[in-house]
Amino acid sequence: MTQPDKIAAARDQLNRTLAFFPRVDTKASVLLAVDTSMLAFLTSKAAPSVSVSWLLLPIAIAACLLAFGLWHLYREAFPALDGGEESNIYFREISKRTEAKYVEAWTKMSESDYLNDLLGQVWRNSHILTDKFNHVRIAFNYLALAIAPWLIAIAWLSWNAAQVPK
Repeated sequence: MTQPDKIAAARDQLNRTLAFFPRVDTKASVLLAVDTSMLAFLTSKAAPSVSVSWLLLPIAIAACLLAFGLWHLYREAFPALDGGEESNIYFREISKRTEAKYVEAWTKMSESDYLNDLLGQVWRNSHILTDKFNHVRIAFNYLALAIAPWLIAIAWLSWNAAQVPK
């Protein structure tokens, strides 16, 4: 494979990798909406003065599981962006330089340097993307675990509210 072919292949690979970011962010947005809706519904059903008893356990379990899921969604939204030192492609490294220094570094770059920079970006973005998908997967698992205690909590809170004389 010639150097220009390698550069084209590396650029295609980087674009394919970057194309997955909106997918994981969309999944995270849906999970965020569901988690916050479940928490909001749970708190809207909670009575202001509920006596402490074992019946509060499903509420606490559901709230904790949803909170853990939200923590992982936060981690998905703000992944570690370290790396890419001296890159002429990575936005964080580019922003550390003045415009003149960036233009100078770019124009002095050889085809080999450019290929290495592209491949470094494929590697780094693949790690970032893996972390994001892992956090979404974990958040989804917490959501799935929260469903049963959430339903029990909602049923108990609804039943408890119906028992209060008006």
